[in-house]
Amino acid sequence: MRSREGRSYSTHPVHRQPPPQVAKGTSLTSNAELNARRQKAVPRGVSNSLMVYAERASNAEIWDVEGRRYIDFASGISVLNTGHVHPKVQAAIAAQLQKLTHTCFQVTPYESYIALAEELNALAPGGTAKKTIFLTTGAEAVENAIKIARYHTKRSAVIAFSGGFHGRTLACIGLTGKVAPYKAGFGPMLPEIYHVPFPMAYHGVTTEDSITALEQLFKADVDPARVAAIIIEPVQGEGGFYAAPTELLRRLRALCDTHGILLIADEIQSGFGRTGRMFAIEHSGVEPDLITIAKSVAGGVPLSAVIGKAEIMDAPIPGGLGGTFAGSPLACAAGLAVLNVMKEEQLLKRSVEIGRFMSSRLKGLQARFQAIGEVRNLGAMVAMEMVRNGRADQPDAELTKELVLAAGRHGLVILSCGVYSNVIRFLAPLTITDAVLKEGFNLLEAALEEVVGTGVSAKAAAG
Repeated sequence: MRSREGRSYSTHPVHRQPPPQVAKGTSLTSNAELNARRQKAVPRGVSNSLMVYAERASNAEIWDVEGRRYIDFASGISVLNTGHVHPKVQAAIAAQLQKLTHTCFQVTPYESYIALAEELNALAPGGTAKKTIFLTTGAEAVENAIKIARYHTKRSAVIAFSGGFHGRTLACIGLTGKVAPYKAGFGPMLPEIYHVPFPMAYHGVTTEDSITALEQLFKADVDPARVAAIIIEPVQGEGGFYAAPTELLRRLRALCDTHGILLIADEIQSGFGRTGRMFAIEHSGVEPDLITIAKSVAGGVPLSAVIGKAEIMDAPIPGGLGGTFAGSPLACAAGLAVLNVMKEEQLLKRSVEIGRFMSSRLKGLQARFQAIGEVRNLGAMVAMEMVRNGRADQPDAELTKELVLAAGRHGLVILSCGVYSNVIRFLAPLTITDAVLKEGFNLLEAALEEVVGTGVSAKAAAG
């Protein structure tokens, strides 16, 4: 680790790295210089949470090009559950680099693709035989899941949920349940996509509201016999870290079975141990027909997948599925290493421990700061909702944005999300040490004091 002055120290020897080596005759540039170049070279549609340019990283820490250290509570949007540059993942990638980097699985296949598929098929919930196809991005996984569902059912309509996020490609933004910034100006959307409310207890939306809306949809807008799939995040990611109630998931399973509809679990952000289970839907005991995964599958190497019931996955004809870079040798090697790390370091158990610590600290802060309206978590998928006057109906997007920037100034990387852009989400690597985790929350508290004030006194909080 490094102090803000750049001096080295470490509490995680496995992830210790030497100081960055700068080639002779070169020097690291500044954040300001890089940002000026970025404004000229990169379109404004690609946004940045912080104007801080990463130079290297280790486990739960990042150092920028100016040598300043940051604690990472974002994990590249839940991509690094095994931490930055985990040595075993790094070694697997390095070993694969000595063999081959690309052949295209559809041209000359390789064993690692099959081995990783076998592992994931065995881990997927439910007793039905599974098969897996690999792709490159989360959006690509979602699009292929929809393709498979349509081919298998010979139907075209899809139902998704308000607040859900499924990617930025054209079909995926149609599924996504938030207009700005994802849909605005990009229409028309893919036809035959319908949305129903997602349960949010804090905002008074119940499971019964969701089921009633779905039943009304079948009466007023679309014949269930035309619906290929219902897609749902077991815990909404961009939507604000609301967990789908078990009752909802079980009733969706029953409705799908009644009408011959496929149930797709989008586990792109909630999967791979983030909630204390390999897949978040395991908390409900429900077996989906298809599961989409990406993000933390390969420790930072682009890789996504659709895991599904074998009969359904086999529906498309040969050539109907695939992709040039899908399931690359480097990504599959990294994915196999990630699964080994998760087992060896007991990251499912660690996820529960991290979530327990985070929610406890946040509830302590909630007692001090009226701006924290609700704290919620499932495992290490943790969030706090920022509001005005302690009221759920007064979301405070501006304060949320200020807090993200203030945390950055204090050396902590956090992310916002939510339909109202008023939720702070916490996605620390599951490999984070206790010392760095506690330090990060001290920085968060300092950032809150900067943007909100010192909060209520201990006497007032007790009263």
